[in-house]
Amino acid sequence: MKLYDSGKIITGIVIFVILMTFPFWFNMGRAAPKPDPKLPKNVKNCVLPKDTIKTSHMQILNNWRDEVVRDNKRSFVAFDGKHFDKSLSNTCMKCHSSKKQFCDQCHNYLKVTPYCWDCHIEPKEPKESKETAEAKEPKETK
Repeated sequence: MKLYDSGKIITGIVIFVILMTFPFWFNMGRAAPKPDPKLPKNVKNCVLPKDTIKTSHMQILNNWRDEVVRDNKRSFVAFDGKHFDKSLSNTCMKCHSSKKQFCDQCHNYLKVTPYCWDCHIEPKEPKESKETAEAKEPKETK
């Protein structure tokens, strides 16, 4: 059995492979820089270890919400024995006061849109100090 159109078939397979792998090789080395969220300076420990919070904070917040709303369980005992209120606004945002500098950096990087602010009042951004504002402004070159 001879294939008279083998050239067309091979060309079609090559074009197919190129089109299917295009997103992978086109984006090689073009990843966006990792976010660098501003962590609170005055607090050493979070309610849970950093790695746990980093990977599971959304599930933790969902569990807290369910426990508070359904079971009226409003207290959380951390790994170090400290007691915290199960509250996004009064516990998490107390330390991570800037949504823009903390939450938004990772959420924008991962292209996720959490629905926290559908129910909670979005925190007001802390005012920048004069030195911080001046450092962000582009400097004039002569």
